[in-house]
Amino acid sequence: MIDVHDKDGLRIVTLNRPDKANSLTTAMLTDLRDVFSDSQSARALILTGAGAKVFSAGADLEEAHAGLATSPLWEQVSGALAALPCVTIAALNGTLAGGAFGMALACDLRLCVPSAKFFYPVAKLGFLPQPSDPARLSTLIGPARAKLILLAAEKLSAEEALSFGLVDRICAPESLLTSARALTEASLAGTPENLHGIKSMIP
Repeated sequence: MIDVHDKDGLRIVTLNRPDKANSLTTAMLTDLRDVFSDSQSARALILTGAGAKVFSAGADLEEAHAGLATSPLWEQVSGALAALPCVTIAALNGTLAGGAFGMALACDLRLCVPSAKFFYPVAKLGFLPQPSDPARLSTLIGPARAKLILLAAEKLSAEEALSFGLVDRICAPESLLTSARALTEASLAGTPENLHGIKSMIP
């Protein structure tokens, strides 16, 4: 349910469970952690989802009730993604919800389709967010807007997410991956050492 495609230094990782809104199971999170940890040689990585409506609804509902919602795997996945020395892009093909936020926040850039919605309803579900998510979210959009999402559980539209700085561009569905690939061209032409050097200079 995690598809990986490699070509000429570009790795595309796809959440492929569209019949379940790309909700994530323990097995899928384990696979993602391993895939990201094994992506050190990539010069660019795009993370996206299968289907036309949802990037990921977060934790699989049955497994969430069994403890997945508070599993350390979420933090391990986002940590492995954030640690990559190459440019990482979340190409959000639809709505981003719950624990899946961590992966998008760990990426360097975020693109989304016009129909995407963004929400992280931990406050009303009784869970804490992943440990690194509040700081990454606050860095992107500021403390007050981070509280709007995490404490008030506000659902943002794609336009609001763009105006907040949560996403960098809104793309038509048919051009989402093309736009993401275009943003990797400079990195694919560079060397891993230089890319890592540039990335390490940006807080």
